[in-house]
Amino acid sequence: MKTKNIKGIISKLFHFVKPHKAVFFISVLFDLLAIIANMIIPIFSGYAIDTMITVGNVNFYLLIKYLVIIGVLTIFSSLFEWLGGHFTNILTFRTSQSMREAIYNKLNYVPIKYIDNTSHGDIMNTMIADVENVTDGFLEGFKTVINGVFQILVVGVLMFALNWSLAIVVIIGAPLSLLLAILITRKSKKLYRARVEMQGSMSGFSEEMITNMKIIKAFNDEADTNARFEDINKKLYSASEKSMFYASIANPTSKLVNGILYGMLAMFGAIFVLNGRVARIGIISSFLNYAENFTKPFNDLTSIFADLNIAIASANRVFELLGEANEISDADLPELKKCNGEVEIKNVSFSYEKSFKLIENLNLSVKAGQRVAIVGPTGCGKSTIINLLMRFYDVDAGSIKVSNKDIRKVTRKSFRSFYGMVLQESWLYNASVKDNVAYGKPNASLDEIIEACKLAGAHAFIEKLPQGYDTIISERADNISAGQKQLLCIARIMLLKPPMMILDEATSNIDTRTEMKIQQALDIMMQGRTCFIVAHRLSTIENADTILVMNKGKIIEQGKHKELLAKHGFYYKLFNSQFAGK
Repeated sequence: MKTKNIKGIISKLFHFVKPHKAVFFISVLFDLLAIIANMIIPIFSGYAIDTMITVGNVNFYLLIKYLVIIGVLTIFSSLFEWLGGHFTNILTFRTSQSMREAIYNKLNYVPIKYIDNTSHGDIMNTMIADVENVTDGFLEGFKTVINGVFQILVVGVLMFALNWSLAIVVIIGAPLSLLLAILITRKSKKLYRARVEMQGSMSGFSEEMITNMKIIKAFNDEADTNARFEDINKKLYSASEKSMFYASIANPTSKLVNGILYGMLAMFGAIFVLNGRVARIGIISSFLNYAENFTKPFNDLTSIFADLNIAIASANRVFELLGEANEISDADLPELKKCNGEVEIKNVSFSYEKSFKLIENLNLSVKAGQRVAIVGPTGCGKSTIINLLMRFYDVDAGSIKVSNKDIRKVTRKSFRSFYGMVLQESWLYNASVKDNVAYGKPNASLDEIIEACKLAGAHAFIEKLPQGYDTIISERADNISAGQKQLLCIARIMLLKPPMMILDEATSNIDTRTEMKIQQALDIMMQGRTCFIVAHRLSTIENADTILVMNKGKIIEQGKHKELLAKHGFYYKLFNSQFAGK
C-alpha cells in the first residue's frame, strides 16, 4: 500500500519521531535562538556604520562598543547554531534507528512468501538508503521550514520597524522565487520515484550477482551480466539525470529572482536616502542585510525540494514495506506443551501460485520415532512438504497435526521448538564456532557444545582452527570449507536433541567418507525421534522406516527400500538410474 499524500507520510514519520520529541524541541529552540542572535547583528552593524560616516568624525568609543556587541552576538549565534545542528543529528540518527528496527522487526513477521518473492538487495536498500533519504529529507526539511518561517516573521517585523516602504518591496518580491521553484519541482515527482525504484533494482541485482560471482565465472557469463548491469545502470543514470536537472535549476532560478530584488532594494534605498525618506545611511546597510536574511529562507526551501522529492519516493517504499500484511497472528493460541513425534497430514492441498497446482489431497500418517524419507524428481514437492510441516507456508486445504494438535491452532514458536532442522544450504553467521553451534541453545555449556561436535564429526577440524571453538567464522563463512559448514549445522541439531528432525539434503556437501561417519552419528541421533529426510542420494535412506516416492505433488509409492525395489516401479527406476554405468 503506497502513501500518496505528504500529510499521510508525515503522520507516519512522526510516529517514529514522537519518542524523541524532547530532542526535536531542543534542536528547534537552539535554532530559534541562533536566528534571534543573528537577526540583531544588522541593527548594530548599521549603528557602527553611522559612527564613521564623515571623514575625521569617527566615534571610536561607540564603534568599538558596537563591534564588541556584534562579536558577542556572533559567538552566541554560532554556538546556538552548532547546538541546533548537533541535536538535529541526534534526532535524525535516533529516528533512522527506530525505522530500521521497525523494518527488521517487520521482516520477522511478514510471511515467508514475501521474503521469497522480494529481492533481498531491494529490501536492504529500503532498510539503509531509503530510510536515510526519509530522515534526512523530511527532518532537515521540516526544521528548515520552521526556522525559515520564524526567520521571515522576525525579519519582517524588524524591516517594518526600520522602513515600511522598503519592507513592502522585499515582502512582495521574495515569494516569487519560491513559487517558481514549486512549479519546477512539481514536474519532477515521478522522476524521483523512478530514480529511487531503479536504485532498489540496482541494489537487488548487485547483491545477487556479487553473491553468486563464482557461478557467473564458472559459466563464463561475465559479458551477459555486464550487459544487464549496464542496462540497469543506464536507466538509473537517465532517471537521476532528469530528476537532478529540475533540482539544479530550482535554486539558481530562486537566487536570480532574489538578486534582482536585492538590486532593486539598493536602488530604492539610495533614492530614499537622497530625498530624505531615510534618515541614516546605516539603516540602508541594515536593510540590505535583512533583505538577504528575508530571502534566504526562500532559497533554503527551494534547495530542499530535491531532497524532499527523494524523501517522498523513499518514504513510499519504506511505508509500503511496513504496510505489508503480517502472517496470521497466533498470539491468542495455546502453546504445544508436549510432543510425542506423531505427525498426520490429512487431505492437504497446496500451491505457491493458484494457477499452478502442486500438492493435491496429500495424506500421510507418521508414528512417533519413524524415519520418513521423501524422494522424487526435482520439483515434485519434497521441500514443499518441509515448508508445510514447519508452517513456513499454510496449507490451502486439509490439515497437518503434530501430537494430534492442528499446527494452525498452536503457536508457531512452540511447535517449531520441537523440530531440529538441517538444510541443504548451510547457514552460519559472523560469530565464534561455539556461538554458531549454540545458535538454537544459547545457554549451552562448552562441554555440551564439544559433545555435540564430536557426535557430528566436527570436533577434529575445530581443534585445528587457529582459536579452536573461539575461532570467528567470517561474514561469508569463507574461512572454512562447505563440508565443514554443514558439519557445524549438523552439530547444532545434535546439541538440541529435539523429538523431531528434518534433514533436507543434510549431507549433500560432505565427502563420502565423512558422510558415512555422519550417517552413523545421525542414526544414533534419530533413534526414538521422528525424522523427515529429503534425499537425492538414495543410498542414504535405505534404512528408513517409510520411503515416500513423490511425483507432481503426489505420493505415488510408499514402503521400505526393499519393498519398493521389488515392485519395479518408479522408485526402482529412480534408484537404478543413480548407479547406471557404475
